[in-house]
Amino acid sequence: MKKLKLYLDTSIFNFARAGDVPFEKDVTLKLLDEIKTEKYEAYISEIVVLEISRAPAEVAMKLREVINSVNLIELPVDENSQFLAKKYIEQGIIPAKYEDDALHIAIASVNNLDVIVSWNYKHIVKLKTKREVTGINALLGYKEIEIYSPLEVIEDV
Repeated sequence: MKKLKLYLDTSIFNFARAGDVPFEKDVTLKLLDEIKTEKYEAYISEIVVLEISRAPAEVAMKLREVINSVNLIELPVDENSQFLAKKYIEQGIIPAKYEDDALHIAIASVNNLDVIVSWNYKHIVKLKTKREVTGINALLGYKEIEIYSPLEVIEDV
């Protein structure tokens, strides 16, 4: 059976280190453990790396440790993903102020991944985003991409 290709946005790594949300942290760590067992093929992008580099040095170091503990493939931002992210913004799916969120979705879509996994309920894991991204992707020839929280992806809670 083909492994699902998961795109992990920056929120996944933030929650892996979060002490103030123990349930979400546990779920995130379980997801990362499932990735370590090679149950999934997992990806990040240079946007994740860039967002982490903007954190205070000690936080960034701890987030990089989490990333390095998992076998992840890093995807670049290319012209196609920039174009698609711009379409998401132009269509009002993602606010222009949150271009990185649009890029996360676009990079996963352009690279033909199966699922975006995120804790970002504000711009990514929400019905409006899921429906409208599906529409834009279909219009522009990209396959439908699923968008879920880690809770919806892991085997056992």
